[in-house]
Amino acid sequence: MPHFFINSQNVIDNKIIIDDKENYTHLAKSLRARVGENVLLIDEKRIQYETVITQISSKTIELNIEKSYYSKRDLKFNLYLAQSPLRSDAQNFVVEKATELGVRAVIPIYTDNCALNKSVIENKISRWNRIMYEASKQCERAVIPVCEELSDLNTLVKSGRFDRIIAFCERKAELTLRDLFLKNPIKESENLLVIIGPEGGFSMAEFEFFEKENIPMLTLGDLILKAETAVTVALGNIIYEFENCGKN
Repeated sequence: MPHFFINSQNVIDNKIIIDDKENYTHLAKSLRARVGENVLLIDEKRIQYETVITQISSKTIELNIEKSYYSKRDLKFNLYLAQSPLRSDAQNFVVEKATELGVRAVIPIYTDNCALNKSVIENKISRWNRIMYEASKQCERAVIPVCEELSDLNTLVKSGRFDRIIAFCERKAELTLRDLFLKNPIKESENLLVIIGPEGGFSMAEFEFFEKENIPMLTLGDLILKAETAVTVALGNIIYEFENCGKN
C-alpha cells in the first residue's frame, strides 16, 4: 500500500484532498492510481490515515478516511549519525539505510581521511535529503529525517546538542556496545550521536581528540567492515541493545 506525507490542513472532516503537485503526480501519473484503491497517508502530527480513493480530477485526488491512528513507526530515543561521506553509491546506500533504521538526522563530517572534497559534499546534500525522503515513504517513517549541512568533529562534539556521543573505531577499540550499555543503558528520549569514520578510518589526531573529549571508542568485533556496512551494523546493534539491555 503506497505511503505519502501530507499536511493536516488537507484533512477535512472524514476526507483528505491531495492537491500538491508532487503527491498528485506520483499517485495519478506514476502509479496510475484508480478510484477504489487504498492509500496510506501520514501528516506532520504523525497521524496515519488508511484511505480509499473516491475521486480523481485533473489536479486533485479525494480520499475517504477508513481509519486513523498515531503512528508508532519511530524509535523511542533520538538517534543521530555523524559520518564521513563516502563516494557515490556507497553514500546513497548509507543515507537510505540510516533512514530505514530510524535516525533523526545524518550529519556529514569532514575528517582527515574523508574520501570527498568539501565542495563535493556540500553539492550532494540536497540529493541525500531526497533519498532520505523517498526512503521514509517506502518504509513508512512517522517522521522524515534530514541530512544536515557539513560539519566537523570539533564543532559537532562541542555543540551541546547531544546527551551522549559514541564513536566506532575499528583497530583501535576493544569496548563493545554491550559493555557500554549494560553499565549505562540508553534512556527513552535520549539524544545519542553515533560517529563513524571514512573507509580509511580515523587519523591518530582524531583518536586523540576522542580520548581528550572522553568519547567512548567502540568496536563491532574482529571482522573488518566496509564503512557502509559498519553504519548498518552499528545502528542495528544500537537499536537491539536499546530494546534488550537491562531486560535479561
